[in-house]
Amino acid sequence: MALSNIAGFINSVSKAPVMMVLDHSTVPKMVLVVEDDMLLRMRAVDMVEDAGYSSIEAVDADAAVKILESRSDITLLFTDIQMPGSMDGLMLAHAVHKRWPPIKIILVSGKLKLSQIDIPPESRFFDKPLDSEKMVSEIQDMIGHA
Repeated sequence: MALSNIAGFINSVSKAPVMMVLDHSTVPKMVLVVEDDMLLRMRAVDMVEDAGYSSIEAVDADAAVKILESRSDITLLFTDIQMPGSMDGLMLAHAVHKRWPPIKIILVSGKLKLSQIDIPPESRFFDKPLDSEKMVSEIQDMIGHA
């Protein structure tokens, strides 16, 4: 191919419209971690990352709702129950289930014992201290392997 033909080809390709297709199967699943205690929040984030997912953090339910209102990529809510703010983690879980039903929910507490009837449908409750291996497995089970 002559140089002029190559230059013409490159020029025509660079002017051609480009269509990008977003493959949602490759978009990483995002987990919203809501915990007021910094060390426990860091530990929860480590579990999320060990499960193969990305996380975003909130210190209370009010911050969590603001995040949920501004993002559409949250697939799982991982929340403590006892925390300051206008609502606790259980109230947050019920609000999220009602407003964003596709989001899966994990509730954790070191003080309360909840049964399945207390939490939103298809949610899971775990006592603290959390077993890292079990939490990684549960997260993967709920939203799929990364």
